[in-house]
Amino acid sequence: MDALKLIAQDSMKTDIPVVNIGDTVKVHAKIKEGERERIQIFEGTVIAKKHGGINETFTVRRLSHGCGVERVFPIHSPNVAKVELVRKGKVRRSKLYYLRSRVGKAAKLKEVLK
Repeated sequence: MDALKLIAQDSMKTDIPVVNIGDTVKVHAKIKEGERERIQIFEGTVIAKKHGGINETFTVRRLSHGCGVERVFPIHSPNVAKVELVRKGKVRRSKLYYLRSRVGKAAKLKEVLK
């Protein structure tokens, strides 16, 4: 079991910003189309974080043309080029699944003021 942990430690990224629930982030994801590879930016609110260690994932939700779109990104995946923090949100829940049923201003989160 310790050998698996050592292998997992080697493949974990170290330059990841701290992403919390309620934050608005820009995820730069690598998309492979045939021979070419490009980077697509997916901007939205982090509504969930799951697991831990090498298996850690976070779910990002955004509205696209009036339709809600959610994507799950593994934090330590090589297909995630960069994660940018746009704004920090103030929430009191660990999962924001209630935002799925809200539209417009009702789906807004307060911002953390420093």
